[in-house]
Amino acid sequence: MSGISPSGRRVVVTGVGLVTSLGVGVKHVWRRLTNGECGISKLTGSEYDNIPCKVAGQVPRGPGEGNLDLDRHFSAATLREIPLSAAYAVLAAEEAMASAGWSPGSEEEEHRSGVAIGTGMVDLEEVTKTGMVLRERGYKRVSPHFVPKILVNMPAGHVSIRCKLKGPNHAVSTACTTGLHAIGDAARFILHGDADVMVAGSTEACVGPVAIAGFARMRALSTNFNENPNKASRPFDKNRDGFVMSEGAGMVVLEELEHAKTRGAPILAEVLGYGLSGDGYHITTPSQDGSGAERCMKAAMKDAGLDPKDVGYINAHATSTPIGDAVESKAIEKTFKGDNSAVLVSSTKGALGHLLGAAGSVEAVFTVLACQTGCIPPTINLDTPDEGCHLDLVANRSVTWSGNGVQRVALTNSFGFGGTNGSLCIAQYME
Repeated sequence: MSGISPSGRRVVVTGVGLVTSLGVGVKHVWRRLTNGECGISKLTGSEYDNIPCKVAGQVPRGPGEGNLDLDRHFSAATLREIPLSAAYAVLAAEEAMASAGWSPGSEEEEHRSGVAIGTGMVDLEEVTKTGMVLRERGYKRVSPHFVPKILVNMPAGHVSIRCKLKGPNHAVSTACTTGLHAIGDAARFILHGDADVMVAGSTEACVGPVAIAGFARMRALSTNFNENPNKASRPFDKNRDGFVMSEGAGMVVLEELEHAKTRGAPILAEVLGYGLSGDGYHITTPSQDGSGAERCMKAAMKDAGLDPKDVGYINAHATSTPIGDAVESKAIEKTFKGDNSAVLVSSTKGALGHLLGAAGSVEAVFTVLACQTGCIPPTINLDTPDEGCHLDLVANRSVTWSGNGVQRVALTNSFGFGGTNGSLCIAQYME
């Protein structure tokens, strides 16, 4: 197992950062996640009265451990011009860089450090509000910050500016595969020598009545658990009835191995492979035979130089939708059957909901931590697994992943509208 590129460069993870509905900060979120806790809550406000879905994963606000107090991190002037998604990205990126112990100290280091940060959706509430202002109050009342607030590359821009990262400046927007694609693309920038350090990930601040109404009209959201929000997101469970929209950000610091070793950086995990595929099937529904998911998992393993028998854990995309979860489980069984039928699989969306464009990067952070610590987070609310599914879905309780002296290797999957698929192969770091 190597994952070494033809250039001989290797990509490692040296820092991670999180803003989620389980809280802010990696240690706090990881503890709650592995304890089987849930961050989903009930939506309040009259604007949701006529929308059938009443639950979402919202970043907790206010003072106290794990809560977000934006006023502590940004000036009032900055908060007027920065989109909330970019604020989440900045906070997660700053945590990741602090944990990596990395801040460019010279012009050369600034030029060799870049960003690859995406978002799945612009702030629809900002668009709606500005449209109403223009119609009701006129042109001169439209904010000059409106356009910068809704550009999909602005989270990448704000992190680049705030952290003085002047290398590749890349923004990804591939629906719910955004975060995974951003990290995979960033790893390839390093492998190809375009940068030595990349801050990569994704962010989403989409919870609001317009987005909730839009997904509800598609019948994509859970509506059967409005009075019991903690039970609403239930990946792979027979009684799932749709996903729960969530918000937040996940960031990683990726670094060329020798660069990390030279400065004595903490090495949390290694990125061994990256696979992509397209369903070419439907704008919202995955290919029913699971072939797209199967091909991207195989592509990630091929890129890593691995076989299915080498993989011990899969962090599944599984969003708690009836069709999507079934298709992914079918794809995993087809990919691993005969070679590794004992592979462990879990979906952390039971605890956090579905962060749309930010899902892939948050789940990549969890996969890094699983490889580093040997603890696999559970699929909560999994009371009655789908009939005919023969996977070990790590139901409701974390499990220990010993590895028995062998390198711990995992896949993390993300799939998005438009039939876009991605898989990352992440492993415990070994010399």
